[in-house]
Amino acid sequence: MEKLMSNESGRQVIPITGMGGIGKTALAQTVYSQKAINEHFDICAWATISEQYNKREILCELVSQATMKDKKQLSEKSAAELGLELHKYLFGRRFLIVMDDMWKIESWDEIQRFFPNNENHSRIMVTTRQSQLTPQLNNHYSHSMEFLDEASSWNLLSKTMFEEEPFPLDLQKVGKEIAHSCRGLPLSIVVVGGILKNMERTKKCWDSIRNNLTSVVNLKNDQHCLRLLKMSYDHLPVYLKPCFLYMGVFEEDEEILISKLIKLWVSEGFLKPIDGNSLGTIGKGFIKDLVDRNLILVDKLGSTGNIKQVKVHDLVRDLCVNQSKKEGFYHVVGESSPRGIKSHRRIVIRRKTSKKKVVNDSKSMLHARSIICEYGKVPRCLNSRLLRTIQADRSRGFQYVNLRHLGHMGSSFSYSNQLWNLQTLIVPWSPKFAFTEFWEMPQLRHIEVYSVLLPDPSSDSFVMENLVVLKGALNLKWDEEVVKRFPNIKKLGIKYLATKGMGCDDDYYYMSNINCLCKLESLYISCAFDFRGNTSLYKLTFPQTLKSLTLEMNFVSEWETMLEKIGSLPLLEKFELRWGCFGTVVKSAKEIVEEQMDLQGDDLSFHVYVLLSSSEAKNEAMRSLAGPSIEFER
Repeated sequence: MEKLMSNESGRQVIPITGMGGIGKTALAQTVYSQKAINEHFDICAWATISEQYNKREILCELVSQATMKDKKQLSEKSAAELGLELHKYLFGRRFLIVMDDMWKIESWDEIQRFFPNNENHSRIMVTTRQSQLTPQLNNHYSHSMEFLDEASSWNLLSKTMFEEEPFPLDLQKVGKEIAHSCRGLPLSIVVVGGILKNMERTKKCWDSIRNNLTSVVNLKNDQHCLRLLKMSYDHLPVYLKPCFLYMGVFEEDEEILISKLIKLWVSEGFLKPIDGNSLGTIGKGFIKDLVDRNLILVDKLGSTGNIKQVKVHDLVRDLCVNQSKKEGFYHVVGESSPRGIKSHRRIVIRRKTSKKKVVNDSKSMLHARSIICEYGKVPRCLNSRLLRTIQADRSRGFQYVNLRHLGHMGSSFSYSNQLWNLQTLIVPWSPKFAFTEFWEMPQLRHIEVYSVLLPDPSSDSFVMENLVVLKGALNLKWDEEVVKRFPNIKKLGIKYLATKGMGCDDDYYYMSNINCLCKLESLYISCAFDFRGNTSLYKLTFPQTLKSLTLEMNFVSEWETMLEKIGSLPLLEKFELRWGCFGTVVKSAKEIVEEQMDLQGDDLSFHVYVLLSSSEAKNEAMRSLAGPSIEFER
């Protein structure tokens, strides 16, 4: 921190070096999050480089964080355009940039020219395993991470297992021997701590762990850590092993959304109903278990404190990949495997796999049940009627009658009317399309699209008992026939656009009937027109079960009435406002917080988010209304 805040005015690079698992990123994150650091620099931004780096993605991440722009706004820009925008924005400002996990000097050479030397004490932190890079980054200084000493190793193991509680006296001797056997590597210590935390607290059990550790202490560093991680895998319950191995299908350093991960686990059949709990609840429990065992890392929390995003440490991912290859858990196109591609049911297509290799191998995917291809196109020639899961970047259309899960990340989506067994459909960037067979597909559980037109139900339409998430429904009328067909809906996202020949008021869309959705927890409403007069939004009442509410509206005529209803919702944890005329709305945000304080008392777990259209509006709102539970973004 002294180096970061020193009096040297020129742009300085601070390298942090050491082997995998020694705590380079943890140190950088701790420093990066310090209040003094955030106050010292005008701009702070973080990018993970990794071994297979992508220049454009790194620049996109830095520009997004520096300028607060959504990545969607930057999706059409080239690497050169992003680099120029980054340079212009950083010029004249004091900045701190973190480049985490750098492997090659080429990645530094290609990006560092976009970091201007303002002679104003700007700094760049670089974490790397490659110590030979440091002279090219900074001739005079680098911070080399050392192994922990005996006392620090013991302290870390104690905190990993018991937090602030005292270590049991009868286990201290064997515990210190275990800490010693980890040879001062922090990742090894927390992984072993995760094993011990889930075992019986008896000397006999701990002795077995210590004896296994002793057999690997003389291995090379990475091999040693992999053997320790393998022990952690061996001690996983049977039901958690496939969930853990599945983490290897994702790219290195990928930010993995919990919502997507759980849906993939469901489609693969890893989750089974237990004690009446939903599969989503069970999946979250599995993730918490893997986090507690220090096998996956929490990368981002949601506004209400739930885990939103996770990552996997490089060495842990290596274990997933190696173990999956041994067990034939999945096949990676372009790589050799003991069983070959023909017998595999789970196929992974990595980011940089050549198109020719994908096309050639697709002819052998005869027994494939799952295709994971997030950064490329599923081959058109693939014609397996056995496929149940597709997670793809793009495709020319899907006609697989057994498909359960379809995650399509591209914008060119074509709907097939042969998806009779579909349970999950996720197409976040889709053009508007009509889902004509929606009411004839009772297995649907999760629909998340950009914009979809649903037909009116007929008298013989199914009741959608399995459907818990519906996002992107366009101009949907909530008459009694529709409401009664959504008995278990928990998350709802609806949009209303003014269309020629259609009404634009609450009575036309029966929006007041949304109150009848008695299990609804999350509601998002987007309106591109004004609800005015006797049929305005003041008729809309919200279910008492609501925990999250987002309103995206250009006009709100009776805001006072709406405010009263929102403030009185007993379970509301998050309220988000987007766009609109916020002269009275911003002021109302504070009133909502005060009403929730009266409902929830001192243990308030409630946040208001106001999305404003300009920096000036944001600054004005912050000056007049800043509070601990209100956040403003532009």
